[in-house]
Amino acid sequence: MLKTRIITAVAILPVLLIALFWFPQWAWGLFTLLIVGAAAWEWERFCALAAMPGRIYRIATIALLLLITGLYVVPKAREIMQLVAQGLFVLAALFWTVVVPLWLAKPWRSTSPVLTGIAGWAVIFPAWAAFLLLRDVSPLLLLSLMVIVWVADIGAYFAGRRFGKTKLAVAISPGKTWEGVMGGLIAVMLYFFAWFLALRYHGNVPWAKDLLAFGMFLPVVFLLLAGFSVVGDLFESWMKRCADRKDSSNLLPGHGGVMDRIDALTSALPVAGLLIFVIPRSWFA
Repeated sequence: MLKTRIITAVAILPVLLIALFWFPQWAWGLFTLLIVGAAAWEWERFCALAAMPGRIYRIATIALLLLITGLYVVPKAREIMQLVAQGLFVLAALFWTVVVPLWLAKPWRSTSPVLTGIAGWAVIFPAWAAFLLLRDVSPLLLLSLMVIVWVADIGAYFAGRRFGKTKLAVAISPGKTWEGVMGGLIAVMLYFFAWFLALRYHGNVPWAKDLLAFGMFLPVVFLLLAGFSVVGDLFESWMKRCADRKDSSNLLPGHGGVMDRIDALTSALPVAGLLIFVIPRSWFA
């Protein structure tokens, strides 16, 4: 299993980096469409929709995918795409700060396949908008934000294995511990200092201005995004548990499905989008 996992990761990472740094805008839109489309297909499997509602949900999902793709790749629709994305970021912030914590607090099993499907849209589409708009600012900006999530996950994994005793949410994800969460946050702070020192070494870096504008609050932003990544991970874990699935699919050998790989990004990146594209900089002056 570990060997398969490593082989898959080694195969995927170069493709992701090539797409991130060298694809033109329209190709990046289509590349992410494939990722998001696969995630949407996996989420539909969580819903257990009957035949006719399933077809309606699938058609509606495809229509939304094509609509956002069109808004993104057609130059004349770029301003509309910006407004749609900002609305999605606000929606995502409400979803991840209010709806999901209440959902997981019980934790609650949805008996409505339609409600589960709508929750999937709230998970997937704001994250996709963040993938698109943050990359438009700079591939390095998007990569920096994704690394926050990856570092938090790696730090939590190793800290949890070594020190984990206090369960975080045993009914949702028995393997996660508070010690793991703290290890992830510490790893993110180490990443922040390395990231900041690298910027100081290279001097004026235009792509980083959107993050540096947070000034003394920037470490808090890194920790905030790491915290939201944990919430996204827990929510997808609970959705899988409710659907009686170990993985979202078997599309990625050794890794499960696409949702299993992007679950933490679906919560963190829209919040980053909200901070960068919606909230006025004067709040942090």
